[in-house]
Amino acid sequence: MKLLDALHRWTGGLIGLLLALLGLTGTILLHKDAWITLPHSGDAQMQDTALVAEVTQLLMASPEHRPQSITFASSSFGLNRLAYKDGAGAYVTQSGDPVGRWSSQWERPELWLFDFHHHLFVGDAGEAVIGIAAICGLVFVVSGVVLWWRTRRTFEWRLLPARMTRPAIVRHHRDLGIVIAPLLMLSLMTGAVLVFRPMAAMLFGPGAPQEISAALTSPPARTAAVGERLDWAGMIHAARTRFPDAEVRSLSLPRENNGLITLRMRSPEEWLPNGRTTIWFAADTGEIVAARDAADLSRTVNAYNALYPLHAGKVGGLPYRLIVSLSGIALTLLGTLAVWTFWFVRPKRQVR
Repeated sequence: MKLLDALHRWTGGLIGLLLALLGLTGTILLHKDAWITLPHSGDAQMQDTALVAEVTQLLMASPEHRPQSITFASSSFGLNRLAYKDGAGAYVTQSGDPVGRWSSQWERPELWLFDFHHHLFVGDAGEAVIGIAAICGLVFVVSGVVLWWRTRRTFEWRLLPARMTRPAIVRHHRDLGIVIAPLLMLSLMTGAVLVFRPMAAMLFGPGAPQEISAALTSPPARTAAVGERLDWAGMIHAARTRFPDAEVRSLSLPRENNGLITLRMRSPEEWLPNGRTTIWFAADTGEIVAARDAADLSRTVNAYNALYPLHAGKVGGLPYRLIVSLSGIALTLLGTLAVWTFWFVRPKRQVR
């Protein structure tokens, strides 16, 4: 038990601040659609096929000013977001009128907060570090429950420590941790699996990672450049003909020169904000190359697709976002106070 206690304290002292920052940024991002105050950000979502097709044609027609991707307005945010190279971007109304533009992600707090929370500003390497931190957090939760059991009779619910002394902070850390443990497990487990897909085997069975990867793989790459005069409106009409009930969510130019334009749609039964219903178009001709209907995905894949909405509060409306916010706030408190007591409020050695 002493070894477990030492491992819990030392690991918390070393990585607690990172977990606290992830909890804080995650909580802020949960409510970003509410605090982004731009003109028309509160407009009702419009998914009329003719309008979406017209705006897409307007935004994508010029090769010189064509964005890398369009994320269309949602039910909670009334602006389309355009992404350009090197972190530049813009917000436009659902009719295509410009609202705001930036040349770097540092000009938009929601963008650099997202980049920190997902990549620590360093891309894939940062994402791997975050995944490891989430795994460490899971170990904290399990070991914390074991260590709390010895002191269960002294349990007392407090949101904040009674005093800023080491004994009071340690007691608060134990008791708050046991109360919030189920929510922390949800946030940390979903975060870890989203970073390290092989961990899906822990939730869905041994063959789940391979099944998920096979189901979500894009069609084979093609050797084709993006045509200068593509019928972008025709792509939207073709997609709506194929999936009439699906919401148009995003349009992306080919990535890594794979020769495929990707249109993601969201079926009514999907939780994932941008959906997994996808149509791929040939970049040079605009013809449909392949399509994936989310309704045809297996239960395992659909369960995996539900992890991100559960992690990011994208399902259940405001009540669920508030519940997930409790997890983020608690993680911020637990991580910050763990670092504080470990490095700055160490117990004094008794002199015999």
